[in-house]
Amino acid sequence: MADDMKLKAELRTAFGKGAARKIRAQNKIPAVIYGHGTEPQHVTLPGHETMLLIRKANAVFELDIEGKPELALVKDVQRDPVRQIIEHLDLIVVVKGEKVSVEVPVHIEGESYPGTIHVSSLNTVRLEVEATNIPENVVVSIQGLEEGTQVHASDITLPAGATLAEDSDLLIVSIMVPSAAATEEAAPVVATEESAG
Repeated sequence: MADDMKLKAELRTAFGKGAARKIRAQNKIPAVIYGHGTEPQHVTLPGHETMLLIRKANAVFELDIEGKPELALVKDVQRDPVRQIIEHLDLIVVVKGEKVSVEVPVHIEGESYPGTIHVSSLNTVRLEVEATNIPENVVVSIQGLEEGTQVHASDITLPAGATLAEDSDLLIVSIMVPSAAATEEAAPVVATEESAG
């Protein structure tokens, strides 16, 4: 694994809000790593490096837990709602070659038929993929699609090795013509002298 996907983790023995506050004051992030029948390990991660890594959805990286390497996938990120700083991370142990279930963003590409718009019903789809080969997104092309066309989960071209972990009938995007009522509402009504008189 590339060096920029590795993090040094320190095991921690102090828990609770006070301990977590002290960790964050040192520009570090408290985290817990669990899975594969192992006891949860409470660790401290370097703040800046961790933030850079988890900007990517479904980040998998290698932890060096006091000399022991461990592959981990970000399961949950708890942020301060106001300051948006990371308060805590939940990580799960992953094994090379094993499949995990993850939410992957849907990326819409292209332009539908002139005069139509696309309406997204889902921004993500759940896939079963190899833990070390999670795609950044899945692409749905709407190029030239006409009014009334619907794209379902089963229509998505999945990356190699990935399988859909959703209902194949789930609606992803539909193509429609904006309604006349919505267009009229958007147009300002100007009173003329005749109608005012």
